[in-house]
Amino acid sequence: MSNHDHHHHHLHHDHSDFDPTQRAFAVGVALNIIFVAVELFFGFWSNSLSLLADAGHNFSDVIGLVIAWGAVILAKRKPSPRFTYGLRSSTILAALVNTMILLVAVGGIVWEGVHRIYSTEAVNGSVMVWVAMFGVLINTGTALMLRHGSKNDINVRGAFLHMVADAAVSLGVVVSGLLVLWQGWFWLDGVMSVLIAGVILWSTWSLFRESINLVLHAVPENIDVGSVHKYLAGLHGVTEVHDLHIWAMSTTEIALTAHLLMPAGHPGDKFLSEVSIGLEKHFRIDHPTLQIEIASCAVPCGIA
Repeated sequence: MSNHDHHHHHLHHDHSDFDPTQRAFAVGVALNIIFVAVELFFGFWSNSLSLLADAGHNFSDVIGLVIAWGAVILAKRKPSPRFTYGLRSSTILAALVNTMILLVAVGGIVWEGVHRIYSTEAVNGSVMVWVAMFGVLINTGTALMLRHGSKNDINVRGAFLHMVADAAVSLGVVVSGLLVLWQGWFWLDGVMSVLIAGVILWSTWSLFRESINLVLHAVPENIDVGSVHKYLAGLHGVTEVHDLHIWAMSTTEIALTAHLLMPAGHPGDKFLSEVSIGLEKHFRIDHPTLQIEIASCAVPCGIA
């Protein structure tokens, strides 16, 4: 016999067409496109590789913001006969694609930066300072808009970290420009480009690793499998827990399947509902499927 318990699966999911996170993406994309254009213009005019490198990085962030924004929209698509879970996992793919874009950008920035260190070309320090200060404001503002949505969503967190890193990078360019004005250290422009790459790599690596893990259906980092197993094993009437699997359906939703061995007697819908509520309350697991195996049955008696 089988039954499906969906009493608590969707109580806390916001499926509005345009939520604050999407608004933050829209404003962030617009502001960063403007800033990229400004950096490119003044980067060529002042012959500053730091500005050009930062423009390239910010353009990759524009692409990243668009990808993350698109994934948020796709994740709200309703399930279909072919995609029975909808397109929730697109947010995981978006997070992975964003990190790969950034890693490629790092390689290009380091290559050009090393060449510029040994170059004697002059740069316009004052232009570097003013443009980079504008960048600090743009990136900090975008990061603040994405901050709330980044707390529980790795896809949004990726975009948030990009903006935080950009703000730090732009601040570094300000320092570089000031030192160029003060000491005439034109080689510092190349050094700052390499440091920019280092900041990007540092802020991206953990996100890249976590994205790979989610794509491979690893247990999300915020879930302790041992604690979940202990919780299920401690439920009234449960004598054994096995075939426990936990994975991310999206960057905000976690699924679980498990077999619970129980004594003879139907546990009832109330039991399943209480377990579902408990899993979401204690572990933020909102898509559980439980297979009840009655101890006296020759074969499993399924309740999912």
